[in-house]
Amino acid sequence: MSKQALKVAVIEDDIPTSNQLKGWIESAKPGIQVDQWHTRDDAEAALARENYDVVVLDIELGRERHAGVAIINAINKGQATPVLVVSAMPATIYRSIMKALDAWDYLQKATFEESDFIDTFLEILRAAKDRNSAKEITPAANGNELSIDPLRQKTPIWRAQRINLPLTAQRLLAALYEHRGQVVTYEQLFQVVKSGRNRDNIRKHVSTIRDAFREVDPEFACIENIPMRGFRWVDQET
Repeated sequence: MSKQALKVAVIEDDIPTSNQLKGWIESAKPGIQVDQWHTRDDAEAALARENYDVVVLDIELGRERHAGVAIINAINKGQATPVLVVSAMPATIYRSIMKALDAWDYLQKATFEESDFIDTFLEILRAAKDRNSAKEITPAANGNELSIDPLRQKTPIWRAQRINLPLTAQRLLAALYEHRGQVVTYEQLFQVVKSGRNRDNIRKHVSTIRDAFREVDPEFACIENIPMRGFRWVDQET
């Protein structure tokens, strides 16, 4: 990111909710600029002229039940700014829809605490900073062709085939691959998951990752278990 102040757009038609989100963001990141928009037209106009670091938005704006979906599509055609959706729509239905639209995450109103929002928001900023500092993961040159971006939640690609992974497993995979050749400790991996911060849970996620890779590459053996410490990605011979 540039050295200029971080800028966030909060797109929410309910004024008290908008003010609450703004307050949480400012408390989490003092000095940040928060612009508030309450209609689809105003939001789209702002997104067209401003370069925001993060967008926080509701799906339903006024009488437009899916205005947020249209806004996300517009964002994806432009700067591809990371989006955190905060909506009253049922998470069981809309989280998968938002993931398909490449939204970073989905929080259902009245089901999360301030700390949940702040943790997710700061995670987005960290990922954006990593990517803009030229740390975006790119395919290896030796044939171990993993393509995964820790900011955009698209399906990882391994040797030209899609790897189907849950969101948390994608983030763990990104952490392992970013530090390939190095041991990534359990403590480091705890920072990636939002819940279940224990070794058994991390091992289960890693097992899920391995199984997903082996569905498309039965010989996959790039993730090593380092007893008592964590895991390491090692490029296998081709």
